[in-house]
Amino acid sequence: MIETLLGGLLGGVFRLAPEVLKWFDRKSERGHELAMQDKALEFDRLRGAQKMAEIGAAADAAWNVGAVEALRDAVRTQGEKSGVRWADALSISVRPVITYCFMALYCAAKTAAFVGAVTAGAGWGTAVLQAWTEADQALWAGVLNFWFLGRVFDRVRP
Repeated sequence: MIETLLGGLLGGVFRLAPEVLKWFDRKSERGHELAMQDKALEFDRLRGAQKMAEIGAAADAAWNVGAVEALRDAVRTQGEKSGVRWADALSISVRPVITYCFMALYCAAKTAAFVGAVTAGAGWGTAVLQAWTEADQALWAGVLNFWFLGRVFDRVRP
């Protein structure tokens, strides 16, 4: 009788063992599928971020091209006349007037520095050296280069 009971019990255990193993296998399979879905989701997230970066770079490039085109058009149309005489005269006079005003202000500031130095008791030579700085020398060189080297380049340009 014990053999029958033991046989039935062992038969039941051996019958349940494959089901328990299948259950563990399914559980690990679900965990693996979940991990794979997490990896796929992460991959899609990275791909989306990369695509957004590409779209942003393309938009920046398009904007830069548009900005350069707008600047090129603005520079090109500066020299064109509008056909209205007073507007054309005003447009042509803007740069020279600003240049003359700047030079008048600059000369006034340098004269004031010179007069202030002479009034404070400095000699003429010392006052000139004190008023004329390296920044003035660089500005003077830039003005000379603009006016005289520009002519050389204009002659060389076809």
